[in-house]
Amino acid sequence: MEQRHLGRTGLRVSRLGLGTLTWTRDTDEQEAADQLKAFWEAGGSLVDTADIYADGGAEYLLGRLTEELVPREDLVIATKAGSVLEADRRVDGSRRHLLGALDASLERLGTDYVDLWQLHAFDPHTPLEETLQALDLAVASGRARYVGLSNFSGWQLAKAGTWQLAAPGARNRLASAQMEYSLLQRGIERELLPAALDLGIGLLPSSPLGRGVLTGKYRHGTPADSRGASDHLAAFVAPYLDETASRVVEAVTTAADGLAVTPLQVALAWVRDRPGVTAPVLGARTAQQLRAALSVETLSLPDEIRRALDDVSAPVHHYPDHDWSTL
Repeated sequence: MEQRHLGRTGLRVSRLGLGTLTWTRDTDEQEAADQLKAFWEAGGSLVDTADIYADGGAEYLLGRLTEELVPREDLVIATKAGSVLEADRRVDGSRRHLLGALDASLERLGTDYVDLWQLHAFDPHTPLEETLQALDLAVASGRARYVGLSNFSGWQLAKAGTWQLAAPGARNRLASAQMEYSLLQRGIERELLPAALDLGIGLLPSSPLGRGVLTGKYRHGTPADSRGASDHLAAFVAPYLDETASRVVEAVTTAADGLAVTPLQVALAWVRDRPGVTAPVLGARTAQQLRAALSVETLSLPDEIRRALDDVSAPVHHYPDHDWSTL
């Protein structure tokens, strides 16, 4: 698998990443082991997790499999901290919480360090400089090699990235931003993606297949074994089952038919090769689904198909994104 630099850093990662959101919940240990082995054998290195995935179960399972199945040095392990499962609070960006969460993640993962440590979300109740100081302390202590953000808005990412660059040597450049991005969700193109490109922050798209909808599996109903039929994920899929999404899915299917490939491959190749993207993160439920996604490595979309998909999925951006004098 081709390797890419993560943002404007020296860290190289595979241009597809493996996500672990479903591990120990919808994906059992054997399936997770098959996924990791297939990913590694395909040349994949970037494995993404978080401290709240399955209440820490995903990290624990990844740590066990790394010890037993795949050499630790062959993987770029990324995890996240900051999200909390409390009734009155969803994010805690305090230095106290973040550094404690990192220590707990390292214990579950069975490693002394993570290659990439990411803030899971923006905390409006904690001074941003305090939150970012936790990232610098993690790197200075050797517990994290690189740091990044997830689920920040454009202005939040621009502020954080600029703050980190304001004191070279004392603060660490942000390497990544993990955000939802697909043919069905192009909202980051409005402000966040331009900011990331300007600041040299690599994009790690989550849900690159539109929460599974871009595979075409929902064109004629909701399969019984799909996320859309799941009690805890049906609401996650539902926003992409409307008429607008259906038009995009039909265009992807038409393109796939013309290229003699699958809709999954077309949708994944589109987002993988967008400007600023380092590696889409694949959240497969089964090893079979993952192998189907990994087969995209040899596919590059022809320019005319890429432009057609750009057009059919284009978000509406007016003022102030375009020159005001033309509006």
